[in-house]
Amino acid sequence: MSRTIRLFLSVLALAPAIALADPQPIVGGYATALPVVARHGMVVSQEARASRIGRDVLRLGGNAVDAAVAVGFALAVTLPRAGNIGGGGFMLIRRADLGRTIAIDYREAAPAATDKTVFLDADGEADPFKSRWSGLAVGVPGTVAGLELAWRKYGSGRFGFADLVAPAVALARQGLTVDDDLADSLPLAAPVLAKHPSSARIYLGPDGGAPQAGDHIALDDLAATLETIAREGAAGFYAGPVARRIVDAVQAAGGRMTMDDLARYRAVEREPVAGSYRGHTIVSMPPPSSGGAHVIEILDILEGYDLAAQGLNSAASLHEMAEAEKLAYADRAAWLGDPDSVTVPLRGLTSKAYAAALRAQISPDRARPASDIRPGEPQRYESDETTHFSIVDADGNAVSNTYTLNFSYGSGLVAGGTGVLLNNELDDFAAKAGAANAYGLMGGDANAPGPNRRPLSSMSPTIVMKDGKVELVTGSPGGSRIITTVLQIIVDTIDHGLNVAEAESAPRAHDQLWPDELRIERGVSPDTIRLLEAMGHKVVTRESMGSANTIARSPDGVLTGASDPRQRGTLAAGY
Repeated sequence: MSRTIRLFLSVLALAPAIALADPQPIVGGYATALPVVARHGMVVSQEARASRIGRDVLRLGGNAVDAAVAVGFALAVTLPRAGNIGGGGFMLIRRADLGRTIAIDYREAAPAATDKTVFLDADGEADPFKSRWSGLAVGVPGTVAGLELAWRKYGSGRFGFADLVAPAVALARQGLTVDDDLADSLPLAAPVLAKHPSSARIYLGPDGGAPQAGDHIALDDLAATLETIAREGAAGFYAGPVARRIVDAVQAAGGRMTMDDLARYRAVEREPVAGSYRGHTIVSMPPPSSGGAHVIEILDILEGYDLAAQGLNSAASLHEMAEAEKLAYADRAAWLGDPDSVTVPLRGLTSKAYAAALRAQISPDRARPASDIRPGEPQRYESDETTHFSIVDADGNAVSNTYTLNFSYGSGLVAGGTGVLLNNELDDFAAKAGAANAYGLMGGDANAPGPNRRPLSSMSPTIVMKDGKVELVTGSPGGSRIITTVLQIIVDTIDHGLNVAEAESAPRAHDQLWPDELRIERGVSPDTIRLLEAMGHKVVTRESMGSANTIARSPDGVLTGASDPRQRGTLAAGY
């Protein structure tokens, strides 16, 4: 690719972009929320500049994977609380020309010196500080390896790797002007960032306070790191000076990561998990994500109910959904872990027969208390802030990508001299059987810490297809609520006929078994809440859940996209 086009991409990263696709009404009907409509390509992410960069890569002839690589690196600059090169995640790729879907696992891995007791105190109890805020919490980052693998094997070939990193370099060289999202998130993260001089120097003011809207944040170290990655590829991150600085920072904070751990890391291709729902094919991430397995498990249970007739967010549909979710989360705690270390009964969990057996346990008018629910036996049915972005190109190729630092701003630790915020992802292991992680999720031996293991995740990048063609691309951040957010986007579009903007806006509900409560967002009718409570649900109104970014594709190729209104700064950009 010419240096002229590379420069053009860099300039596009900095310049205001003209909106090339606008919200439009759905032809032949009425809508309560309007998606963005486009013909040739669509990118939906949690940050507007990253969405525009991805859209412009598509416009210049790149495919969905090219755009995903550019967006992934750009978000590491523009959305520091979740976008990253110091974390990891999962990418689902649908290649229309190959007629297949590829799952790339670039989840963080535990250092080789990790043992089962790493997060326990002297009394053998789980120590949240160790698993969340110390260097022990930092997993070997996978993002750079995952994005390079995706580009190398599934990119269009029209762009070099450096071309796709270039917009992120330009953004980092310019630095950040604090916008509303940063002004909201930095004060919450300031106490953690302040513990690390390398982090405070970048993200806090001279007095230790959080910057205000309009202030400038210099990112010269991050720009230099991105330039090294652009020049040397993933090798520039996993070896050499950048790797040395990451290891030094982790070890100084009490961690066990070594240069060998970084050099050994590989992104892995896995077979996606697939199921069906009312004639639609659901394709999602396999373990070490629990998301795909349990989205499909819950949908299989719900397929036995007439949700469309019951109505959107009716007491009956919310009850059935909550009871199905409880059963899936019980299975998650018992059976899910790193498939390279434990045997996961995936076919059983996604079996229609297993779903029928679970459905038979659900009362139509009575909630089961969490204490009465046990994991099922899926083996009997065996045969032989996180952020998400969705992309569809003109040829029907699609990318659904979810990646994370775990907490907002991860561990809060910037590796000195790199500008790289490091994850605290190893809290997603079960420190001991029955101990909850920061999101209240229980786990057992299947998800125990261990050398080179990848912790279980809820990230659920998902693609829905009809007759072999992409129909819906979705995913969300939200910790334990990712699974149920993605579930509801699918149910709301398929069962209730909502367009993607309406589905993004609809009130959400969530039940993860423990704590024993049905969480709902504001907007659910008080009458519905009373009916649910009469069934025995403990209904609790919680903060906004999830931040999905979704694209729908019609049979004739029209794209409609919507970013979640629960977050500031999101954008669906199409052309």
